[in-house]
Amino acid sequence: MTYSGRVSVGGAADVHELKDLMITKVAVGPMENNAYLLRCRATDEQLLIDAANDAGTLLGMIGDDGIASVVTTHRHADHWQALAEVVAATGARTYAGRYDAEGIPVPTDTPVDDGDVIRVGQVELTARHLVGHTPGSIALVYDDPHGHPHVLTGDCLFPGGPGRTTRPEEFNSLMDGLEAKVFDALPDETWVYPGHGNDTTLGTERPHLAEWRRRGW
Repeated sequence: MTYSGRVSVGGAADVHELKDLMITKVAVGPMENNAYLLRCRATDEQLLIDAANDAGTLLGMIGDDGIASVVTTHRHADHWQALAEVVAATGARTYAGRYDAEGIPVPTDTPVDDGDVIRVGQVELTARHLVGHTPGSIALVYDDPHGHPHVLTGDCLFPGGPGRTTRPEEFNSLMDGLEAKVFDALPDETWVYPGHGNDTTLGTERPHLAEWRRRGW
């Protein structure tokens, strides 16, 4: 089956099969959050991004192999509702952006800074700290040696624009970060996995950067 990135709460997961990594996407909870399970194909080690809600669904997706770690992309409550239960069931190590860790009720074992590398088996993910949606949001970049990059953006980038901000300085900060660390650093083919909704690519969104700046959201 071809991966589409379109999932719905209560529906089936969708699996993006890359040469070295499998990315399974599922939607959970009343805010239709996306959670992503990454599995290293060489070692079978797994990492979960955003234990957002519905621990039963997430643990079912994880399966008997468990997870080594779970990354929370940012402090907003809809992204960690199932975190305590998932960690209790799996013993996973927790990661979150350094400046959001205090807003997440489950202790963060490893605070993450810009440029830090998080590993799942033999696969490396590079963290990008993006300020604006929250003070400590992180995106994770997988630079696939066999193809184009992949970036998991949390709520910092969606199809059609950046994540929600409440003040102009937050919006400007988020846009500056997205342009410098994501759009300027990665090619159009880069696949984007957001915290809610459908996937997109940087090439699809890039022509609209100036439009987003003008509208201010």
